[in-house]
Amino acid sequence: MNAGRSRKVITRRVDGRIHAYAMDAGVVGAMEPAAVFHPRPGDQVEEAVVRPDLERVVYTTVDSVVCLTRDGELLWAADFLPHSDRRLGNWPGCALSLDGRTVWVYRPDVMAGRGRADQWVVHDANTGEVLARHQVETAGHGGSHYVHPADGSIYLDIGEGQDGSVILRGVPGENGEVEFVTYPWPDRCLIALSPDGQQFMTVDHGQGDVAFHRHPSGEVLFTLPVEAFGYEAETTMMEWSGGYLTPDLAVVPLAGEDEDEEEWFRHHLIDLRTGTHRGELATEATDAYGLVPLGDGTWLTGDPDGNLSRSALPPQAS
Repeated sequence: MNAGRSRKVITRRVDGRIHAYAMDAGVVGAMEPAAVFHPRPGDQVEEAVVRPDLERVVYTTVDSVVCLTRDGELLWAADFLPHSDRRLGNWPGCALSLDGRTVWVYRPDVMAGRGRADQWVVHDANTGEVLARHQVETAGHGGSHYVHPADGSIYLDIGEGQDGSVILRGVPGENGEVEFVTYPWPDRCLIALSPDGQQFMTVDHGQGDVAFHRHPSGEVLFTLPVEAFGYEAETTMMEWSGGYLTPDLAVVPLAGEDEDEEEWFRHHLIDLRTGTHRGELATEATDAYGLVPLGDGTWLTGDPDGNLSRSALPPQAS
């Protein structure tokens, strides 16, 4: 079944359940879950994705990837063998392809004690059958997936802790084959893909600058260091978060400590047409990672209890 991408669905784990929020156009304010999924008893969910039609959830645990219906029926599951005895430091992640036909799973097998290389595995979304498998020469703790909004390719950012970050791209072929491409940087963290699919955003692993790259080549379009935002590099850093508010406007958080050693953060806007700083964005975020841009002029913020709120740029700001 082709699940389509008629709307964006955001998931959150709340009290052991998976809440799915539908990002319908024009809806702002407090968000209520459009669907709630209950994992199998005993499963501790690491990451979850829900189809746009809200009828299925796929989630990872330390030892498996699982697909359930909205009613809790098990459609398929695949164990990562051998099961890991390491509960910390390895967080498998997953993503649903643009057409809904495949599930992409990152397995941090080295940190889980399963082997000498990590794996990126593509499953059939209906049956769980393995369609492609790629060994990655990393020892990652976790990985974040980014689905290209137009061509169906999948980006994966693997975090290796103090050793840096590796960015890969999976490109589905016409005959079901997948080409896996690794970008040549060990020190850039992928933050977001632009909503029009023309570029992507990275932050230096050392947190000194933000860069914007052409898709799919990775060619650097422009880079902004901490100093471009009016701060000193010795006392301020860029956080590994932010993203695209619109195709022409990005946001990045900067953080540091004041003279009284009090931590602070501020979200700054970047005009992608000119490659320049465009001032601050006032938000309700409670930390530098608490803002999730959605690419359509809106963004999410949340509280420690899992409550989400959606805000929008004023028309003149977009």
